Amino acid sequence: MALFPDTESDARPRRRRVRLGWWLLAIAAVGVSAVSLVPAPYVIEQPGPVYDTLGSVAIDGADAPLIVIPKEPTFPTTGSLYLLTVSVVGNPDNPPNWFEIATAWFDQSRAVVPIEQIYPPGVTVEVSNQQGQQEMQSSQQDAIAAALTHLGDDVKSTLYVVGTAPGLPAEGQLLAGDTIVSVNADSFTNVDSLRAAVAANGTTAPATFEIERGGVAMTKSITPIASTTGDGAAIVGITVGTRYVFPFDVSIQLDNVGGPSAGMMFALGIIDKLTPNSLTGGEMIAGTGTITADGTVGPIGGIRQKMFGARRAGATYFLAPESNCDEVTGHIPNGLRVFAVATLDDSVADLTVINGKGDTSALKACPVS
Repeated sequence: MALFPDTESDARPRRRRVRLGWWLLAIAAVGVSAVSLVPAPYVIEQPGPVYDTLGSVAIDGADAPLIVIPKEPTFPTTGSLYLLTVSVVGNPDNPPNWFEIATAWFDQSRAVVPIEQIYPPGVTVEVSNQQGQQEMQSSQQDAIAAALTHLGDDVKSTLYVVGTAPGLPAEGQLLAGDTIVSVNADSFTNVDSLRAAVAANGTTAPATFEIERGGVAMTKSITPIASTTGDGAAIVGITVGTRYVFPFDVSIQLDNVGGPSAGMMFALGIIDKLTPNSLTGGEMIAGTGTITADGTVGPIGGIRQKMFGARRAGATYFLAPESNCDEVTGHIPNGLRVFAVATLDDSVADLTVINGKGDTSALKACPVS
């Protein structure tokens, strides 16, 4: 029997266990790294560029006003009316990896959403971008109509066919560019009323569309079918746009931004330029919301990211659609005060209190969490 332990013999198994442990850790690390680089079926929404509707944008290397009203008297403005955007990281052709997704989970200003929520199946990135640009152009026209209507100007409008859906009743009957004069002898100035009229017609009888094509009046008899999505209402399968006749020219110069969510801020910018008193009172104010010609403010996507984008731009006040309050509550960045609005008139009234240094505590806000 040995009088003393064989320390060398005892150390060898310990060293082997230590080496094995390090090898296992290394293998695990390699495995985690490999998995983290695997593409994920999600995209990341984060705050995007911020634009001041009272300010300028770069066009062909030179600064130009974002809103141009060439033939009407305009007035100096102060402060800022920021419109916000959301940047999307990833697309079906180049999705983010799991490491990027995991990082975004821990950032309150970012959101992880299923990729099909942004890019529905069958919709390419190019088609999605084109749709976004069309929505932006429509929102600009709606914003001009809403602003001028608010100021008491006479704005006339007609509805027209933007396009038809393949395989649905309107295909071959209606063409892009057709002016819709009436449906079943009723005329309409907004898309919602037209949609309601087609739904009321039902699917058992044809609807009579009076249209103009190239200056020629025509009548088309089209029998709607039940929609396979939503509430199953009667549809004919057309995308409809609005043409406005404005009393004077107003143009909005903003490229490479899609979607309809800047409508309200465009309208406020136009109103501020056409009225002698500053809407902002020198404050940095941000906001978001779709707009219709009658001044209704509608919900938008990515409002949490837009609030963080507003705060980073230095805004202290934020106008949010009342219909987005469920997403606003509990997610407001420190230093930002958010007011809920349902119409353009609400927005102007809120700004009147803010620019007059009035009691903003009386303004409508989203519920506190």
